[in-house]
Amino acid sequence: MLAKLRNLARPTLSALIRLYYVKVWGMDIGEGCVISLQAKLDGANPRGIHIGRDSTVAFGSAILAHDYVRQIRTDTWIGERCYIGAHCIVLAGVRIGDGSIIAAGSIVMRDIPAGCLAYGNPARVIERGIVTGKNGMLISREAGSAAVDLNKDE
Repeated sequence: MLAKLRNLARPTLSALIRLYYVKVWGMDIGEGCVISLQAKLDGANPRGIHIGRDSTVAFGSAILAHDYVRQIRTDTWIGERCYIGAHCIVLAGVRIGDGSIIAAGSIVMRDIPAGCLAYGNPARVIERGIVTGKNGMLISREAGSAAVDLNKDE
């Protein structure tokens, strides 16, 4: 019963969270995004956060748009239909392409192309040619896609 009630309230709560970030903090967050209440979006440079439609940011993740040490404020972009796994850190200035998945616990220090699966510290692309749907759910792997050799630099 409680689970059913939670599932009914989830879309409304997600919309309210998105509205709060957009109207109060001035972030650029697309329609249909799901952002966990326990995710941390950069309050030092909120206008530098850009998240595309139908993406998900899971609990414990941090999306940064400033670097205190280098004293820079920059834009961080997450594409449409992306999934940012639990406890990920996306550093300032990074671009994550449309339809990409970042596995749990990853630290994204450089750009991730569209349609890729990445994980690790630092995050590396391990598979290309994936197709995601709403909220970054994996739909399929395109024909001919293969895992990337982790031993060579990209």
